[in-house]
Amino acid sequence: MKLNLKNPIVFFDLETTGTNIVTDRIVEISYLKISPNGREESKTIRINPEMHIPEQVTAIHGITDEDVADCPRFKEVAREIARDFEGCDLAGYNSNRFDIPLLAEEFLRAEVDIDMKKRKFVDVQVVFHKMEQRTLSAAYKFYCDKDLDNAHSAEADTRATYEVLMAQLDRYPELKNEIAFLSGFTTQNNNADFAGRIIYNEKGEEIINFGKYKGQKVSDVLKNDIGYYGWIMSSDFTLDTKNVLTKIKLRDFQK
Repeated sequence: MKLNLKNPIVFFDLETTGTNIVTDRIVEISYLKISPNGREESKTIRINPEMHIPEQVTAIHGITDEDVADCPRFKEVAREIARDFEGCDLAGYNSNRFDIPLLAEEFLRAEVDIDMKKRKFVDVQVVFHKMEQRTLSAAYKFYCDKDLDNAHSAEADTRATYEVLMAQLDRYPELKNEIAFLSGFTTQNNNADFAGRIIYNEKGEEIINFGKYKGQKVSDVLKNDIGYYGWIMSSDFTLDTKNVLTKIKLRDFQK
């Protein structure tokens, strides 16, 4: 099986200081770039997160503060990563809910202008959960009949994710070998922001997707609750969510 590609696609995985996309940071990124002609390029970069890696997190991925002490900070490699991702669709395992929002935050903090919303996203975990509902290690065993050595190593997880998608395409004839189809199949919400705090409804209107205003139009909430915008901007939300809300506020003000 060969992926039917119109654009290059980058399979990537992050190892981080934790699971909070607002406050945690990347300590390792590994990516595998597949070109339409089948050419493969891979890269793994260790990153100094400029914060302590909790011991319980090190126990999962094996990366310590000492391992990354002399590594570059994300802002020092952000442009290199952005160049490698330029013009590519993106794929990962649980990437729509975690890796892509966290990577978007890191780019924003590094002030690197990369419009990831123009990309198509394929989340291999969603395919797996819709079809079988297991972990990545179990998926690798189930689809590829291999044991996943070095699980929670970004490089091993990235390669396994790519191989699992290839096997999924072989196993399920209803899955089209098209990135546009796979992106749609693995997209659970039509998100306006990467964290899914704001989504689009069927009319293309931005809707609050959490809290007491869940299901209400963003424009209506901003108009009726004058303190809501300030609360979001001063609270623990992603930079991307705040940027999206600001754009909506400015758009509505200019009408």
